[in-house]
Amino acid sequence: MLEIPIGLTTIKRNYKWLWCLVVFVSFSNTLKAQKTDAYASQEDSVFIDGTAVEVPEIEKKHSPHKASFYAAILPGLGQAYNKKYWKIPILYAGIGGVAYGIHFNTKYYNKYKAAYRDFIIRDPGNKSYVEFIPIGLTEEQIYGEYEQWFQEALDSKKQYYRRYRDLSYIGMVGLYVLQIVDASVDAHFYNFDISDDLSMQVQPSMMPPAPGEFAGMGLQLKFKF
Repeated sequence: MLEIPIGLTTIKRNYKWLWCLVVFVSFSNTLKAQKTDAYASQEDSVFIDGTAVEVPEIEKKHSPHKASFYAAILPGLGQAYNKKYWKIPILYAGIGGVAYGIHFNTKYYNKYKAAYRDFIIRDPGNKSYVEFIPIGLTEEQIYGEYEQWFQEALDSKKQYYRRYRDLSYIGMVGLYVLQIVDASVDAHFYNFDISDDLSMQVQPSMMPPAPGEFAGMGLQLKFKF
């Protein structure tokens, strides 16, 4: 075995070199730690005592205001923002149905309105009411014994289609507002956690005895959320 004696003089001679070595190693470790922290911040992790600990990702909050704003700009856009894509075809089917109702009722309202006007004016050049004369009656008859009845019939039809035209417009506005409310409500419940572990159990239960009586048995319902 080779022994190297180290005396007090040797230690004093190398003291400065040892101190410089310790400072150098400490400085290198500091730089390495700073570099590691820089990479950790980029990779969403930090190092604690040399151990990498992942930083939990902050969940982006789903905004009901954005959902309402998008739905107000374009019907269905709020539902797309909430990722409820299956509602969009239903929404536009409803819009299409109401739009057809507006077109249908407006068309016949204008027809009966023109027919009623032409029948009142009695202009020989404008006889749009002729197409509404019932089968079996002639033009002479509706100007005679059936005049009052025919005039009231035209006015009644005109009022009928005007009323349903107005209701169709109201329905369109209501549908527009409803899809905004639907988008807002869906956005509020977007991050709502509903557990699949929902059950009901029926179990026996001991009922505490009343004064002067025996303990009783019963059943209890347990709901697990």
